[in-house]
Amino acid sequence: MSNGTLIEAFLDMMSAERGASINTIAAYRRDLLDFAAKRELKQATRDDVKKYLASLASLAGSSQARKLSALRQFYGFLFAEAVRKDDPTSSIDAPRRARPLPKVLSRDDVDALIAAAAEADDPRLVCIVEMLYAAGLRVSELVGLPLASAKTKTGFLIVKGKGGKERLAPLGPQARGAVDAWLAVRPDEGRFLFPSRSAEGHLTRRRAHQMLKALALKAGIDPDKLSPHVLRHAFATHLVEGGADLRSVQTMLGHADIATTQIYTHVASERLTSVMEAAHPLSRRRRP
Repeated sequence: MSNGTLIEAFLDMMSAERGASINTIAAYRRDLLDFAAKRELKQATRDDVKKYLASLASLAGSSQARKLSALRQFYGFLFAEAVRKDDPTSSIDAPRRARPLPKVLSRDDVDALIAAAAEADDPRLVCIVEMLYAAGLRVSELVGLPLASAKTKTGFLIVKGKGGKERLAPLGPQARGAVDAWLAVRPDEGRFLFPSRSAEGHLTRRRAHQMLKALALKAGIDPDKLSPHVLRHAFATHLVEGGADLRSVQTMLGHADIATTQIYTHVASERLTSVMEAAHPLSRRRRP
């Protein structure tokens, strides 16, 4: 079978059996085609994989690890389907990578964003900011939220996250009020909370990014500090700072592994240390 046939068979399996998202499928396709550009996938050896990874030395460790993960899953599939009798990715270590701490907004920054959106008299924008921050949604979850889900009166949203897994996301009184204000003026069209004339029928992720960057300028915040995911990080960090247990935060974020959630304990610790060093008399006294 050709490289293209093998790749598409693998991607079909990822979509049908594992519920991989469109974005995940696209990323796997890019990575596998990159590896296949100079070799036959069915005959690739362990040395081929190692040389390929060595050629990626200029990339960030996270990018190298992602490409190796794509190859591992692909060759695991070929082995399981008896297309190959071995897995050339076995015993190959992933590149070590330092996990950067996520960017986080302060509570004052979030308040400034909400105030700037309110001053712009834009109920949709207020609703977007409130929901990203109050419910810790990913931008893809937000823009694809069905209208019916947003009309809940239970205080929780039913959100479909990665892999099609559903979870309950909290929606406090202020966020609920922002949703109601948007519903009162929302165009009576489409099945999504944020309808659009885009091909998907809803607000695009790119447009959501653009809106937040423009809002940051109005709020006096560096646009480079703000994105939909930064608001998700702020949601989690502020919960941890407020004493929320990690298991609850993990559930609300929809993380499969609590190790992913633990990064927010480091963020909170870093922030508390910075505050202490800036404000405590003994810390100031030590400075030259």
